[in-house]
Amino acid sequence: MIESSLSDPDIHGTIRVISAAATDVGHVRATNEDSILDDSPIFLVADGMGGHNAGEVASAIAVEEFEKLTVQENVTVEQLGDALRTAAERIADLGGEAQLGAGTTVAVVATMVLDGVGYWVVLNLGDSRVYRLSGEIFEQVSVDHSVVQELMDRGELTAEEARTHPYRHMVTRALGAGPETDPDYWLIPAEVGDRMLVCSDGLTGEVSDTAIERVLRSPQDVRTIARSLVDLALEGGGRDNVSVVVVEAVEITGLSPEDEVTADPRRARDEDLPFDEDTLPRAVSGEGGANR
Repeated sequence: MIESSLSDPDIHGTIRVISAAATDVGHVRATNEDSILDDSPIFLVADGMGGHNAGEVASAIAVEEFEKLTVQENVTVEQLGDALRTAAERIADLGGEAQLGAGTTVAVVATMVLDGVGYWVVLNLGDSRVYRLSGEIFEQVSVDHSVVQELMDRGELTAEEARTHPYRHMVTRALGAGPETDPDYWLIPAEVGDRMLVCSDGLTGEVSDTAIERVLRSPQDVRTIARSLVDLALEGGGRDNVSVVVVEAVEITGLSPEDEVTADPRRARDEDLPFDEDTLPRAVSGEGGANR
């Protein structure tokens, strides 16, 4: 049974959006360890991992901490970082044998205003992904933190080989599990008509990027798109929990035409944000990602 939600447009923020979410346990797993947040200005997918009940607890904690930011119209990078750190501390404090190894991936799209300009802020930790469709551009914004991605980056593995590699389920960064817990951030100027997709690897392990792009480009509403993507993952095998959040910008307010021409996102990024200049969106290959 697919659970879905449709959020009301955010009528106060610089970026007015509509969004929808859908999730399914899949055909193999007994429980759904994914957690989702679809509440402007935060759109999040967390894919839990660990021992008995540990994954669903860890992913739920991530949602609880980021949900505290939904009482405001937009967020700052500092607030996102604080929510992530608090969630990590709570997961680390989980007690009992049942919670050993608790952790979760986190992928987030949020709205931010800087000097009166509206931006998408993208954050990811692990192999849950964020995609952006903007005009002719379709790209995977996030970069997978996974063993197979590192092998691919070194030229030791192809995308096709990654789909069946024995280490395809291993992530190199996660919230609450493992030594690496630093996320990657991106800041992207928002444009009317942008569609952002946040998803767990239950989607990308079953559905190619080409198919994802085709669905995102359809003229259907965001709720139908979210359900269609989950349906495709189930038709492809549904071997993992699958969760998606689709966000569409319907209005960008607070900019004059002169501002739109002269606004310099690089200036904002360089001066105000802890971004790595070498961290770039992942090129879309047309192949689905590894199913963790």
